[in-house]
Amino acid sequence: MKKLIGSVLLLVLICCYLSSCEKDDLCPESTPTTPSIILRFYDANNTISRKGVTNLQVFIEGRDTVSLGTTDSIALPLRTDAVSTRWGLIYNRPSQSAPGGVIPDTDFIEFKYTTREEYVSRACGYKIMFTLDDSSNSNPNPVLTDTPGETHLWIDELTTENKNIENENKAHVKIYF
Repeated sequence: MKKLIGSVLLLVLICCYLSSCEKDDLCPESTPTTPSIILRFYDANNTISRKGVTNLQVFIEGRDTVSLGTTDSIALPLRTDAVSTRWGLIYNRPSQSAPGGVIPDTDFIEFKYTTREEYVSRACGYKIMFTLDDSSNSNPNPVLTDTPGETHLWIDELTTENKNIENENKAHVKIYF
C-alpha cells in the first residue's frame, strides 16, 4: 500500500511539473514584422507604365552598396532608431559614347517620418510602424538630391502614394524616370 501511495504521489508530482512547463515561444516566419518602404519605378513619359531600372544599386550612407540587377520595384528598410533615412540609388545608365558601357548616376532619397511601436506577441515582440511626414513646398518629403557636385538627377519626380508604412502590400512611393 505504501508503494502504491508513493507511486501515485510521484506520478502526481511529475504531472504537475510537466504541466507547468510552457511550449517554446517561437515567432512564426509568417508573422508580419517591421515593414520596409516600397518604391515602384515608372516611365516618366507614360506615367501608368512600370519601368525597370537597369543594374540598380542601393546603399545607405556609410554602408556597403547592394546590387539589385534590373527591377521595377524595391523594398528599402527605414531606420527604427532615427526620424529619417537617406538612401542612395545608383542607376547605371547605358553610355551613348561607349557602346556596351554604362555611366553610374547616383541620386539620394531621404525619407522623414515618425515611428510607433506595435506589440505583436511575446515570441515576436514589437514591430515598428512608420508614418511619412507631410510634404510641403518649403519642406518636401521625400527629399530628392543629387550627388554633391553633380547637376543631373536621373529621377524626374517622386509621388507619395501611401504615407502610412504598415505593410508591404502596395507601393508607398512612385518614382518616375
